[in-house]
Amino acid sequence: MEIDVKKFSKPCSCGKIHHIQVKDIILGKEATDSLLESLKTGDLAGYHHPVIICDENTKSAAVKKMDEIWKICGEIVLPPYHLHADNRGVDLVLQALKKREETDLILAVGSGTIHDLSRYVAYEKGIPFVSVPTAASVDGFVSTVAAMTWNGMKKTLPAAAPIYVFADTEIFSRAPYRLTASGASDLLGKYVALADWKIAHEVTGEYICDRVCEMEMEALREVCQCLDYLRKGDTDAYEKLMYALLLSGLAMQMIGNSRPASCAEHHVSHLWEMEIINDYVDALHGEKVSIGLVLNTEIYEKISQSIRGGNCRVKPYEGMEDELIRSTFGKKGLYDSTILENTPDPMLAVDPKRLEQCLPKIAEIIDEMPKKEEILQILERGGCVKTVEEIGLTKEIIPLTMQLSPYVRNRLSLNRIRKMLIYTEN
Repeated sequence: MEIDVKKFSKPCSCGKIHHIQVKDIILGKEATDSLLESLKTGDLAGYHHPVIICDENTKSAAVKKMDEIWKICGEIVLPPYHLHADNRGVDLVLQALKKREETDLILAVGSGTIHDLSRYVAYEKGIPFVSVPTAASVDGFVSTVAAMTWNGMKKTLPAAAPIYVFADTEIFSRAPYRLTASGASDLLGKYVALADWKIAHEVTGEYICDRVCEMEMEALREVCQCLDYLRKGDTDAYEKLMYALLLSGLAMQMIGNSRPASCAEHHVSHLWEMEIINDYVDALHGEKVSIGLVLNTEIYEKISQSIRGGNCRVKPYEGMEDELIRSTFGKKGLYDSTILENTPDPMLAVDPKRLEQCLPKIAEIIDEMPKKEEILQILERGGCVKTVEEIGLTKEIIPLTMQLSPYVRNRLSLNRIRKMLIYTEN
């Protein structure tokens, strides 16, 4: 399957011209054959010193199918344990590249962490990179940003989009199912992300693109249709999931940031990854996102019910919770970084009168989302994580998580806006 990326850069009704940086996406069981051909005689033949970046696990997953490619490329094989998209991971790659100054093309052979490290280093070094996913685990393969933990602070940093994607079904469909479920979870989180974007648009006039929203909805429909078949190892289902992940990534590329695909549900994941109120959690990114999806959906339903019942009112904004931020983020040495991230405070764009007028529309947007029970059923079908207990946390962490998580990103969500709402909890 070849995804026609040119159709995504056509004139848009939102008034903006969307730019797609990836030149081509090849998805299917012959994708790595196409990559080999491109390296030998095709568009990639002009690169004479390609280097594969992988870890020991992703090399094991791909090397048999890519043996001829491995023979003509250098390699940087990273240790898989405690490898993260952070300062340390970047340093490992940069140190390895110092021994390969002639490198003119990077092949990212892996899943989320390998791609974030590769795209960030590719951007910093001005080296093009090619994406070769080894698991359908995230939607960031074609993203133009890298989700990094930088000096303890979770950040979204400028990065390079791949010039090509070669997603070989015979590789990514054989990944441990936990990685696949994580990819499905990452996509399902878009229910909250899209609601947050639409609500921010209504409340503050923030830019939104209906076409990009529809792309994310198409990705959601694709993943929901294939969930029952993924656990059976159905090849077509895996291709549909990967297509949905790539579609979501293209949506982000069209906007130039992660707004279409990440908001309150991801903020929960980022907070736990920063270990502000918890110890290290041995959970995949998508697993934490799916819990964030459930927790935010529950809160949003309560807000909608309160609005419908006439029991929700707006109060003046009291500013960021400085004492709370100081006593939590500050203990990790991240007080100043958190304040800087939240400057200017996105809540200052929320006018109380306009918010009051928008309450019925907010309820309408929330009601378009699946209910919490339906979300749980969808996650169950995909074998996805649903509760904090499944990742070694307890319910006691939930209230503080929902109070603090909006501060990890300067992005308006309903979970943050609710700091101006008084509503009934039942």
